[in-house]
Amino acid sequence: MIKLFHVSDVHFGAEDPAAIAWFARLVAAERPDAVIMTGDLTMRATRREFQAGGDWLRSLGVPVTLEVGNHDIPYYWDPFRRLFAPYQRYAAIEEMIEEPLDIPGVTIVPLKTTARAQWRWNWSKGRVSRGALHKALAMIAAAPAGNLIFVAAHHPLIDGPTTGTARTRHGDAALTELAAAGAHAVLSGHVHDPFDVPVERGGWTIRMIGAGTLSKRTRHSPPAFNEIRIEGGRFDTLARTMDDAPKYSISETRGAGGKRGHTT
Repeated sequence: MIKLFHVSDVHFGAEDPAAIAWFARLVAAERPDAVIMTGDLTMRATRREFQAGGDWLRSLGVPVTLEVGNHDIPYYWDPFRRLFAPYQRYAAIEEMIEEPLDIPGVTIVPLKTTARAQWRWNWSKGRVSRGALHKALAMIAAAPAGNLIFVAAHHPLIDGPTTGTARTRHGDAALTELAAAGAHAVLSGHVHDPFDVPVERGGWTIRMIGAGTLSKRTRHSPPAFNEIRIEGGRFDTLARTMDDAPKYSISETRGAGGKRGHTT
């Protein structure tokens, strides 16, 4: 069995020390094949926060893939850096942390959903550019036939069952194109509450899977992350929380005839 830990919104600078220690203990005890971090490693994208977050990720001792969140680019009060070098600090940590993931039967595809500026007041919300989507679709097309395809993004592409919202521009259209390309799930964060819901697009079921938070900025759920268990071409998700009994959300994916199968 392959085991992935999907974590998001740790928000170093507003992290919950007990939650990040709890997560680290579980990584050490259970040794997942990889940790998928879907953004907001930091609170205000400062050098100190990135250093602390990077040190924590390195200390886990397992392969890590890292996506960028809206809190990982400089705030409005640093307009020069936000407009002209928004991903500089994040990229330095990503380069230091990431290594190529070699997970049999699984392909992780990054999809950037952040923007340095938008034509609306709230720049924290999501946006999928054509360029970002094209890169993701090209990676899906290049993936080995029969692989499970997990797209890793920060913002949910469409709003789900949580009270927090992403309002991701072009997210609905992106979800349709990702489903048509054969993606099985979109892993995300941002809303700080876990969820796992199927979405039907053109006869294909793609799952929207959101992780909770390991920060002090909890909403309706206690600190949480997702465990994804993969076996025999199928995957199940488990939302693991610090103080409640684990909550299971079951999904299956089968591949047949060398083609990516529908979720059942």
